[in-house]
Amino acid sequence: MLSEGSKAPEFSLPNEAGEQISLSSLKGQKVVLYFYPKDDTPGCTKEACGFRDNYKLFTSKGAVVVGISADGEKSHAKFKEKYELPFHLLADPEKQAINAYGAWGEKKMYGKTYEGVMRYTYIINEDGVISHVFPKVKPEEHALEVLEAIG
Repeated sequence: MLSEGSKAPEFSLPNEAGEQISLSSLKGQKVVLYFYPKDDTPGCTKEACGFRDNYKLFTSKGAVVVGISADGEKSHAKFKEKYELPFHLLADPEKQAINAYGAWGEKKMYGKTYEGVMRYTYIINEDGVISHVFPKVKPEEHALEVLEAIG
């Protein structure tokens, strides 16, 4: 995981519509960059809907929300449409950003150990520096926790 105060790694990934979105294209705004395991699964849906339900509060604080998973563009498009998500979902099947942000690692579920995308969130300030790190995310409460950190 990256630490607060470090420069956020650049990325350029396609969103659900196939448009390239890069960190540098978001400069001048606060960026809530959240990594999640899989589209349309229970925890990921709760987390995404929390960001959706509070999206106007994020934008009123000068922040944009961007979700990244290893799912492809078509999967993201279905997920975004189904839940009316107002923010970009970036496809990272090659795990470019996922690895750069330390969001790939060992996970445990039902007694089994496997490798996967970690549920991590970073707040990146207007200058591209990480201001907050959330290594342990509870999907139900996470959007409010991030809003509080933005101030």
